[in-house]
Amino acid sequence: MAVTDTGVSASQFEGADRRSLSTKLYRALSWCIVVTMFAFLLNDYLNFWLGWPGVPDLFANFGLFGLEPLVKPLPDTAVTLATIQLASYILALALALYYVFAMEAVGLREDAARLTAIAAYIARAAFWSVLLIGLADAAVSFMRVESFLQPLFGLQFANDMEQPQLRGLYIHLPLIALSMLIAALTRGLGFIWLALLVVLAEFLIVVTRFIFSYEQAFMGDLVRFWHGGLFLFASAYTLLEEGHVRVDVLYSGFSQRLRGFVNAFGSICLGIVLCWIILLVGFWGKSNIINSPLLTIEVTQQGFGLYVKYLMAGFLGVYAISMMVQFASTFLDSIADIRGEPGGRKIQDDLIH
Repeated sequence: MAVTDTGVSASQFEGADRRSLSTKLYRALSWCIVVTMFAFLLNDYLNFWLGWPGVPDLFANFGLFGLEPLVKPLPDTAVTLATIQLASYILALALALYYVFAMEAVGLREDAARLTAIAAYIARAAFWSVLLIGLADAAVSFMRVESFLQPLFGLQFANDMEQPQLRGLYIHLPLIALSMLIAALTRGLGFIWLALLVVLAEFLIVVTRFIFSYEQAFMGDLVRFWHGGLFLFASAYTLLEEGHVRVDVLYSGFSQRLRGFVNAFGSICLGIVLCWIILLVGFWGKSNIINSPLLTIEVTQQGFGLYVKYLMAGFLGVYAISMMVQFASTFLDSIADIRGEPGGRKIQDDLIH
């Protein structure tokens, strides 16, 4: 009979314990945090890309929650749209709760593994997007600076590639969609290869500069683009593998149960709170630090550089999203550690790899 570090047999955590109210509440908390985040992102798109009024304006329109009523009341159509946005939050929470209470046989470890799989998918899709967009945009920028675009593809295409909006529409968005498909069909995380590409790109700059006296702005942009993606997108995976640097004075000597308490507290009160701060500061308004570059398709001012500056602003959003999901997973795993439940890392490794 398998016995955990706390001296409890594995069989004790089968059946009834998975159906206990406390288990459901822990699972509900994690899933509600995750679905609320995705509902917030959906509403950000509706607010600032499609021009919907937003839930705060709906509340302010009726003077709810102490908000000052709007100077100009919302028209009926806007009220309807804002109500739909409010319903999206309610529906997301309802679906999360339905899943938790309908799938009562699912344990903390299994749900933690499912959340980790979501975070891993986001990281994989982001990795492939950065890889493919970096290569494609560098190729276009090289042909542009060397005046190859017009002879090869025609004047119209050459002019289009000088417009950030059109380059984003015709090159970046299709590659992001392709990256999401590739991420769904693959399991491995290619951050080692991305790190190698960063080194090779920097090496190419050194060779071309000092041997051929040739260097263009897009070459340095490519290194920064891949380097930023490498560190921000790999953070959730590094959290899973406990690879982040700890200022460890006491933790290594803690029991599994005490480590569980520390990690559960840190996940909810520090990690998830930090991710929400990033999302709110970055996405709350049209001029915020993530929304503004994305909405305006902001690009570098270095003439013939890559047109990816707006995507690099989005890196911070991807970081917060993937880390939020992984912190929710870590919270459930930490509760399982407190209880002394078996399993854990192997379940999550099987889902990622």
